[in-house]
Amino acid sequence: MTIKKHIPNIITLLNLFCGCIALVFAFNQDFEMAFYFVCLGIFLDFFDGFFARLFKVSSPLGLQLDSLADMVTSGVVPGLVMSQMMIDNSSTAAVDHLQIFPYLGFLIALGSCYRLANFNIDTRQTDSFIGLPTPANALFILSLPLVLKYTDSLFVIEILTNQWVLLLITVLSAYILNAEIPLFSLKIKKFNFKDNALQIVFLICSLLLLIFLQYLGIPLVILFYVLLSVINNKMLKK
Repeated sequence: MTIKKHIPNIITLLNLFCGCIALVFAFNQDFEMAFYFVCLGIFLDFFDGFFARLFKVSSPLGLQLDSLADMVTSGVVPGLVMSQMMIDNSSTAAVDHLQIFPYLGFLIALGSCYRLANFNIDTRQTDSFIGLPTPANALFILSLPLVLKYTDSLFVIEILTNQWVLLLITVLSAYILNAEIPLFSLKIKKFNFKDNALQIVFLICSLLLLIFLQYLGIPLVILFYVLLSVINNKMLKK
C-alpha cells in the first residue's frame, strides 16, 4: 500500500522532469525536442490521475503537485516558446525598439497559472472543462514553430513570422484558457454511437487532420475542438 501511495506522485514528478528538459530545449531553440518532451509530460499527466483513481490514493498533495508540474510543462514552456518565436521574427523596426515585446509571450504562462489555480477550486469541471485545458493549449503553441519549420506555404510562413499575429495568438491563448466556454468531455462512458456521436466525430476528424496535415493538423484539431464545443453548446440551449 505504501508503494502504491507514491506511484501517482512519482509519475507527476516525471511530468515535471519532462517539462524542465523541454525548457532547456526551448531555450536552445530546439522546438521539436521541446514539443516531444511536453507531449511525454502530458502523457504522464494523464496517467498520474489514472493510477491515483485505480489505487484509490488521491490526495490533496497529489492535486497540488499535479498543478505545479503542469504549470511548468504546459504553462512556462509554451510561454517561453512563444517568447522565442517573437524574438526570432522581429520583422519591423518599430517592434525591434519595443524591448519588452517578446516577453509578452509569457502572458501564456500567466493565463495557464490562473487557470490551474482556478481549476483546483472549480467544482464544475469534474466531467468536462470550462475554458481550454492547459495541455491542449500547450500543444497548440508548441506546434506553431514546427508548422513554420515544415510548411511550404508562403501564406502560413507570413502569418507565423508576424509578431503582431503572434501577440494576437498569445492574448487569445491566455483568454481561451480562462473563458467561460464549456468544452465537451472526450470521455466515452457508454459504448454506443448515439451517446458518443460528438466525441466519435471529433476523434475521426482529428485523426484525419493529423494524418494528412501532420504538424499543421495539431492547432487545427484544437481550434476544431473549441469550435465544435461552441456549436454543441448553442444546440443544447435550443
